[in-house]
Amino acid sequence: MYTNAYVAGVGMTRFGKFPERGLNSLAAEAIGEALKDAGLQPSNIQAAYMGNTAAEVTPGQVQIPGQAVLRGMGIGRIPVVNVENACATSATAFQQAAQMITLGAYDVVLVCGFDKLPDEDKRSKRSPFMDIHASMARSYMQRSGATVRHFARVSAKNSLHGSLNPKAQYRQRISVDEVLAARISDPLTLPMCSPIGDGAAALVLVSAKKAKQMRDAVRVLSSVLASGFDDDDGECGVPEYAARLAYDAAGVAPEDLDVVELHDASAPAEVIHYEHLLLAAENEGPSLLESGATTLGGRIPVNPSGGLLRMGHPIGASSAAQIVELVSQLRGRCGARQVEGARIALAQSSGGFIGRDVAAVVVSILRKE
Repeated sequence: MYTNAYVAGVGMTRFGKFPERGLNSLAAEAIGEALKDAGLQPSNIQAAYMGNTAAEVTPGQVQIPGQAVLRGMGIGRIPVVNVENACATSATAFQQAAQMITLGAYDVVLVCGFDKLPDEDKRSKRSPFMDIHASMARSYMQRSGATVRHFARVSAKNSLHGSLNPKAQYRQRISVDEVLAARISDPLTLPMCSPIGDGAAALVLVSAKKAKQMRDAVRVLSSVLASGFDDDDGECGVPEYAARLAYDAAGVAPEDLDVVELHDASAPAEVIHYEHLLLAAENEGPSLLESGATTLGGRIPVNPSGGLLRMGHPIGASSAAQIVELVSQLRGRCGARQVEGARIALAQSSGGFIGRDVAAVVVSILRKE
C-alpha cells in the first residue's frame, strides 16, 4: 500500500481506431516515449509488468503478449509479468511494479498497458456492461436525487477537457442538450458511455535511490489494489474501502488533492465515484458537480484528460493513461488543460463486477516532490 517508488518517465499513443497499426506498434511507441522521457535505455529496464485484455481476440496472441511486444523491441531476459484485471489491468500492473520497487527487488521497472479492441456494429448489439451501469445509475438517482441532466453535465464537462487533450479519442465539445439527444439504455445516452478503441500507455518506475539521479520524478505515495465483496454487513463497498486505505497509507486526506483521474466508464459512474473517493458526502455527488468544483478551474478538477468518456477506453491501456495524465499535471506539462499549482493527485480505476460490487479497484496517490 505505502510505496517508495517514483514515476520517472511517461508515454502514450493517441487513443482511437487505428486499423492499420498492430498492437506491438502501439505498445512500442508508448514505451519508447516513456524511456526517452526518463532518459533511460531499454537495457536499464530490470523488469516489466505488461497489461493487456484482448490480445487473444485481435492479433491472436493467445499468451505472453508482453514478451511479444518487448522482444520485438530487442528487450529480453528480464522478468516479464503479463497482467489482466479487466478495466483495472494496467493500474494493477502499476501497483505491482510500485510494490516490487518498494520491497527493494528492482530500481527500474517498466509498466505498459496496451490494447486493440474490435469495432463492432453498435446498432445491433447491446453492451451488458452499459446495462449494468444503467441499472447502477437508476439506483443512484432514486437515493440521491440525481437526474439524467446531471449525467449529461459530466459528459459535457469531460468533452471540454478532452477538447484540450491532443491524445484524446474524441476532441469535439458537446453540450448538455446534445448529450441528451439519443438514449441507448435508459437513463444513459451514447455520449454518457466510454468508447472502446486502440492505444497504449507506458510508465517507467524507479526507486528512491535512482530518482535522486533524475529530475522531475514524481513520488508514488500509495497504491492500493482491492477486490470486491458483497457488503451485506453494511460496510462500505470496495471502491471506498480502497480509497480509505490509499489515503491512510499516503498520509493525505481528500481535501489535500489537487487533481483526480477516475474511472468514468459511464457518466453516472463519475458522480458516484465522487462519493466513493470521499470528495463528496453520501448522495452529495450531484451537488459537487453543480458547484463547478470538478471542472478545470474548479477546486478539484476531475478527469482533466477528458476521462474515459472522451480520452477513450482501450481497456488494457486506460488506467496507465490516467497515471500519464496525472504525472504530466504534476510536472506542469498539460498546456491549456493544466491544473494550476497541482501537487497531489489521485488515480482510481475499477474493473469488472462480482455480485453487486466491483471486482477490482486500484487507487494510487502521487505527489510532486
